[in-house]
Amino acid sequence: MNAMRVGVASVIALALAGGGCAFIKEPLPPGEALSEQERKDAIRRASVWSPTQIPSVDFRTGPKVEGGFAPNQWVTCDYKEKEMSGTSPKFTCETSPGQEMKVKYGSSNAEIFGEVLASRLFWGLGFAADRMFPVRVRCRGCSADPEHVPKRTNGTQEFDPAVIERRLPGRLMETAVDSGWSWSELDDIGPESPKGARAQRDALKLLAAFIQHSDNKPSNQRILCPEGQEVGKTGCRAPVLMIHDLGITFGAAALMNQNKNGASFVNWSEVPVWKDPATCVAQLETRPFPGKLRDPQISEAGRAFLAGLLVQLTDAQLRDLFEVARVTRRSTDPSDNPDAPPATVDEWVNVFKLKRTQIVGHHCPK
Repeated sequence: MNAMRVGVASVIALALAGGGCAFIKEPLPPGEALSEQERKDAIRRASVWSPTQIPSVDFRTGPKVEGGFAPNQWVTCDYKEKEMSGTSPKFTCETSPGQEMKVKYGSSNAEIFGEVLASRLFWGLGFAADRMFPVRVRCRGCSADPEHVPKRTNGTQEFDPAVIERRLPGRLMETAVDSGWSWSELDDIGPESPKGARAQRDALKLLAAFIQHSDNKPSNQRILCPEGQEVGKTGCRAPVLMIHDLGITFGAAALMNQNKNGASFVNWSEVPVWKDPATCVAQLETRPFPGKLRDPQISEAGRAFLAGLLVQLTDAQLRDLFEVARVTRRSTDPSDNPDAPPATVDEWVNVFKLKRTQIVGHHCPK
């Protein structure tokens, strides 16, 4: 009995260390789950990148999608009691019956800032991620803190700042609920993969290190079949490997995923892109955990691919990116000095450019 308790405790501790991702996933309904072989085949031929016209990307307006919102738009909705996963403050509300949306809120919530920055940068460069819209929310029936008081109340509460998530359209390809994909599986590339797949996948790893994507466990990634590419109930002509959650970013990745480490000007400016420049090992200090990305080694083709994308971003675009993410409402050093005044948009832009130079001006062994 004691040995059994120790074993159960170890599994729980390991799950919590990875941000709450347990090994045993809830099964999908019959006919919806991929077999292990179907999942492997999908990953081997999936794309991670599609071309965009980077110089014309409007980071301020963001992606033009159904259900999108203008920057800082007031959105009115009705609170819906629903269990939410993850640890950042969030709630579900409806703009009309059946039209649900996930709202993250709170000026002390790093994901309010980091997820807008990261998701829009991914979108602009051509990497797939769910879309985040920086808004202000009037919630009818919300408590003042729905994360801790998840009950419907009288009256209306305002949440400023807040963000609303809009998922990429398509069908998830899973063996179980939130099964996702592991970063090590990016190295499994089949003959039907897109041209340049290896360089693009290495570029994705380097981009994750560049933004210090700390919470990169498998359940925060998705295998997606875009609309129009479905074949039957589980098949897909052109699967995509995307990132679902980019919340704890633009700070310094750490062994423990902590909200206060994200969207930190001090932390992000101090962490280098390369842990070992000579061998092109990027700096991403995350907890060793199955499926997570940690200090990835990058090929020259991957470095050059990402460099070619990053150099197309103009100073005006970078200013729009940091302005729309409302970084001037975030402490310079939220982990150690939450009352510190914010960095300016230009200061954030300058750090971005300095870190970009570490990629553009470097070369990796062939």
